[in-house]
Amino acid sequence: MARRFFPWPLPALAAWAAAWLLFGALQRAHLPAAWALVLACGLGTAASLLGDTWWRRGLIAAGFPLSLALTGAAGLPAWAWLVPLTLLLLVYPLNAWRDAPLFPTPPDALNDLPDSAPLEPGARVLDAGCGLGDGLIALRQAYPLARLEGLEWSRPLRWLCARRCPWARVAQGDIWRADWSGYQLVYLFQRPESMARAAAKAQAEMAPGAWLVSLEFAVPGVLPHAQMHAPDGRPVWVYRMPAAPAGAGQPLSAAGTS
Repeated sequence: MARRFFPWPLPALAAWAAAWLLFGALQRAHLPAAWALVLACGLGTAASLLGDTWWRRGLIAAGFPLSLALTGAAGLPAWAWLVPLTLLLLVYPLNAWRDAPLFPTPPDALNDLPDSAPLEPGARVLDAGCGLGDGLIALRQAYPLARLEGLEWSRPLRWLCARRCPWARVAQGDIWRADWSGYQLVYLFQRPESMARAAAKAQAEMAPGAWLVSLEFAVPGVLPHAQMHAPDGRPVWVYRMPAAPAGAGQPLSAAGTS
């Protein structure tokens, strides 16, 4: 991903410059100022995917419209300033800010997962909050014979993910309202504070023997079946349903010590 090669604030500066260049070119082409604003803000919002935290993505997306407003470089109707907010809400809906940030699963992070969480061919696997599809790509490497599905709240991200991962079934929806009962494995890359909710949902809906897998963040107070480490050192937590509370005396599996 580009964010690995361009340290902050270069992604923001490049996005702002590109938006200004596009806006100027459209103005010179005699496009109405409001339409020039829409297209330049759309470019800035798309470029915000380069940010690796919520506040950086917000700065990338908001930089051009804010600088345009401060300079007074364009005479625009009052409604035109709703465009940046609308674009942000399309890509980052309000409820998505309560869940995980858009940060990709690293390549090869789940390659050893079948050692700890084996699946039969054709098993249904869900990437809950699939974003742009990096988790689905990692799951496909780990389980090439699985039936992979992704669920993403943002419609633009779902659309992009479906095109990156045409071999997966990618739907738009709320991971917390979706039914997990038909999946043999659910993969998450969420916030630490949402892991207890995810574990409770898995316990209530998933069949005995099914797997809940979390990159980086553990379920508080629950004993993992196994713990692995991705190539970049981040932990991968594996829970088998029904999960046991911490202190129940169940040891980690040998496969989880890698």
